[in-house]
Amino acid sequence: QETTIEEVKGIPDSFLEIEVRAPQTHGTGFGMYTDYEIVCRTNMPMFNFKQSTVRRRYSKFESLKFKLEENDYEIKVPNLPGKVFTSRFSDKVIEERRQKLERFLQIL
Repeated sequence: QETTIEEVKGIPDSFLEIEVRAPQTHGTGFGMYTDYEIVCRTNMPMFNFKQSTVRRRYSKFESLKFKLEENDYEIKVPNLPGKVFTSRFSDKVIEERRQKLERFLQIL
C-alpha cells in the first residue's frame, strides 16, 4: 500500500491551495469565451469556508492584476499569460492558459 505525503509529514499547520480547472467555452461567433473553475481550499481560520469555488473568465484575471497593481500593494504581481488571437479555443491553447492562470494565482 502506498503512503501519502500527508501520512509521512502530517497535514501542515496552515495551507491554502488554489486550483484552476474545468475550462468551459460558451457562446458562438464573436461572443465566444472560455471560463475556468477556481477552487480554493484552506484550513486557515481567517477564511469562513474551508473550500470555495467560482467560475471566472480571463478578463477577470486581468481586472485582478490591474487592481493589485493600482493599489500599490507591496507584492510583485506576476504576469498573466498573453492574449491569444489565433486558435484561442483549441484544447491545447485552453489547457496552456489554464495552467498559466493557476500558476498566476498560486504565486500571488
